[in-house]
Amino acid sequence: MTANSQDGGARRDADRIARTAKRLKGLYTAVVYDIMDELGLPNQCLDLAIRPLDRSMQVAGPAYTVMAAPDMRERSEMPTNAKLADFGVFTHMYPGCVAVVGAAGERQSGIWGELMSNASRARGATAVVIDGGIRDGRLVREIDGLSVFARYTSPIESLRRSRIHDLEVPISMSGSLSSQVRVNPGDWVFGDGDGVLVIPEEALEEVLAKSEEAKDIEDKVREEVQSGIPVADVYAKYGRL
Repeated sequence: MTANSQDGGARRDADRIARTAKRLKGLYTAVVYDIMDELGLPNQCLDLAIRPLDRSMQVAGPAYTVMAAPDMRERSEMPTNAKLADFGVFTHMYPGCVAVVGAAGERQSGIWGELMSNASRARGATAVVIDGGIRDGRLVREIDGLSVFARYTSPIESLRRSRIHDLEVPISMSGSLSSQVRVNPGDWVFGDGDGVLVIPEEALEEVLAKSEEAKDIEDKVREEVQSGIPVADVYAKYGRL
């Protein structure tokens, strides 16, 4: 494969991700959750404590998974990790991805911050979702084109408290209806002010198509209810309220 064909493939993939993200952002998490629930995927909602830094933020994109954990060692004590060498946490990112960070229960320090967020955005990431903390919240909110969802903000440095250990492997995030939600690299993440959902990659197309159908029905229900048609009549017509 030539360099040009590789670049073309990357562009097509980025275009596909952008188109899919746009379709998801035209929806809302409640209608997508309803469809996932109907499809036997009820436990895909992350802990509701994981919230956007700004209520208007949305996240939609394939998961670029980051495994982190509490770790009190100094940098000099850490073994060599080829994935993480030369700032690998950023260089492996791709346009449209969402950095999903599982912090394994660390609840004090900020595992991510403004400079890391800027570096992620420069590599094409459109969002960061952290089951843990972020620093520099005000500066992070000012980064154009980047949405950030986190459990809390903190001024505390992560060095000697928490550390990234691996990339692009299945990770665990805290769930709302289950203690853990598995996130595989490439699973889709969709979130808004109500919460964050993880859509398994293999279920994406069905979930997306059926969610769009459900939204169309809800739009019609809303319009008819607002026009004064009795709720019972609207429900009998559409079977949705």
